[in-house]
Formats: sequence, structure tokens, C-alpha cells
Amino acid sequence: MSAQLPVVAHSVVSWLPTTMNWVYNQIQYTPGFTPIVLTNDRANEQIYPLEHVYQVPGAPLATLRRLRDLFGLRSTPALYQQAVKRHNVQILHSHFGDRAWFDRPLARKHGLRHVVTFYGYDVNKLPRNKPYWRWRYRELFAEADLFLCEGPFMARCLVDLGCPQHKVRVQRLGVEVEKIAYRPRQLRPGEPLRILIAGSFREKKGIPYAVEAVGMLYAEHPQLALTIIGDSSGNAAEVREKRAILETISRYNLGPVTRLLGYQPYSHLLEEAYQSHIFLSPSVTASDGDTEGGAPVSLIDMAASGMPIVSTTHCDIPGIVGHGTNGLLAPERDAATLVQHLRWLLRHPECWQAMAQAGRQRIAADFDARKQGVGLAKYYQQYIYF
Repeated sequence: MSAQLPVVAHSVVSWLPTTMNWVYNQIQYTPGFTPIVLTNDRANEQIYPLEHVYQVPGAPLATLRRLRDLFGLRSTPALYQQAVKRHNVQILHSHFGDRAWFDRPLARKHGLRHVVTFYGYDVNKLPRNKPYWRWRYRELFAEADLFLCEGPFMARCLVDLGCPQHKVRVQRLGVEVEKIAYRPRQLRPGEPLRILIAGSFREKKGIPYAVEAVGMLYAEHPQLALTIIGDSSGNAAEVREKRAILETISRYNLGPVTRLLGYQPYSHLLEEAYQSHIFLSPSVTASDGDTEGGAPVSLIDMAASGMPIVSTTHCDIPGIVGHGTNGLLAPERDAATLVQHLRWLLRHPECWQAMAQAGRQRIAADFDARKQGVGLAKYYQQYIYF
């Protein structure tokens, strides 16, 4: 990129988990700006290369991290300040609302325009479970310039939290549509119905309900195969969720037809998707208030690939999966309706082609990373001075 381009500093806790490739897509497809990254952790840099990444490690002990978060004791790292000066940064783009609150001193000290994107847990779970984030957010809403979110549902949630409506914009997450081959699925005679589930083992993903629905279908249609991509990261909540998933597999005797692949890189997720017929992703509002906020990016990928989807009416999912057009939607935590939708797809494979075409068209029109990058650049341009 040209050194003459205006510079945006992207602030993110970790650069970059494989489950957050959508952050990388935002950065690489925003034309007319040079990106730098301010982070506390570095990983997968061979997958997400970027020339200028500045790392200041976070607090090493979990107890110290919690105390810093609780009392807001984070200082503005000198390395971040040096990077802002060196690159003549004009815009600070904070990824996740809680990260943005701690970024406020950096924006104030250097006169940066502050753009914030909310993604999910920061909208609902955090202010519900830690009420002090409500007043912190009020400070953030007053000081930052622009707040972006994935869809209209999340936008309403931000306004309900007290964000001025005139500061909120919908900025959809995009995928590299031209790199996702379009292959409408077909169910050939005698072939097992192959169902794919993918997501971290968090309650909001609704995976036990997905497995239960597959189990009910298996009892009447044993010619099926289930693939699950994802795992627990090791924290207590995800360990409990993994246990619930495994217990559901056992209860419905799905072990012989189930593959548990753990976390996989994005490329392997797509490989598995092309070997599958239906993507099952029934997100729910978790008991601790955690939500998708918008919608899982995996839904965008699968729709672009030509795959029928069974999901839920959760958050902004209906903006990606149109019920009866490129997929079928059930209420949250409703395995009975999920299995009804699976049965319908099994009995009507002749409808899959139209669903695949509708899904690809929707993603190409509204969720293409290049188009969304142009839109993000237009927001940035409002704050550039020459």
C-alpha cells in the first residue's frame, strides 16, 4: 500500500484467531487506507499477514486481568502511542465495544476519530452480567464518533443501551464471494444425507438442539452422516457445553455416524461443506445473555457456497437466511421444528437448486467483502483531513 494513504489503526485483543477471519476481510478489502494493528496477542500471522502489527502483551495472570477490567486500570501503552505518531494515524477503529472503552484515552490524547464495531457478546452479555459496563458504554457513546454493527437487530440493541441513533450504522460483514465456489448440493439416490454443524462449543451456538434434531431424524432415517467442526476452548462454560453435546450424541446413538473434527482452518471448513448437503446452525440466546449479536459469518459462507441452511430466527440471522428462500428457520431452542425442517429438505431435494441460487444471490448482493469494504471506506472518509 502507498505510504501516502491515510492510516487506520485497528485495535483488537488478538491478531488473529481463525474464528475471526471476518476482521481480516474488513481490513484487506477497505480501499484507500493503510491499516496498522494494535493488539495484545499475536497468532496465525501466516494466515493473516499484515506489515505493521504492534503488540503490547496483556496482563499475564487471570486475576490481574480481571482486576484491571473491573477497575478500568489499563494505561495507554507507549508502543501504541509511538505507532500512532509514526504512522500519522487519523482514525482508530476498535473491534468490540469493551476494547473500545479502554481505547478512549488513546483516541483523546492523539485527537483520533474513533470508530467502534460491536459484534455480539459486547452488546448483550457484557452489560447484562457486568452492570458497570452500562455506564462505561455511556461514556463511550458520548466520546466515540461512529458505531458499526452487523445488522438492524444489533443496531436496535445498541440504541437500547443508550447509543445515540445518529451515531449507529449497519456495516455488514463480508466474505470473499469470488473465492467461494458455487456448487449447489444434490442428494443422489442411495446417498446418505450429510449434515454439517460448525461453531465453537458455546451455548449461543445451540449445538445440543442441532444434535437432538439430527438424532430424531436418525431414528426414522438412519441413512445419514453428521459432521461437527468446533470444540471447547477449555473454559468452564464451554467444557459444560461440550459435555452436553457429547451426551446428546450418546443419547440418540449417533456415535457411529458422527465425526467430531475439532477446530479446523477455514479452508478445511469449506472442504467439509462441499461434502455436506445441509448446514445446521440453530443459534440461541444463552442463559447468561450471550447472543450472536448479528449472525454467524459461517452462515454467509455456506449460503454463498450453494448450501441449504436450517437455522433460527435469532438476532440478524433472518437477514442472511430467508425462510423458504435459501433456508428454513425455527424458533430458538426448538428441536422439534428443526427436525421438521430437516425432514422437509430430505423429502424435497428438487427444491435445493432454487434455494442455492437464492442464497448465492443474496450474499453476492449484500455480503461481498469487496462491496462492504467500499462502504467502510466511505465511513472512514468522513473523518479524513488533508
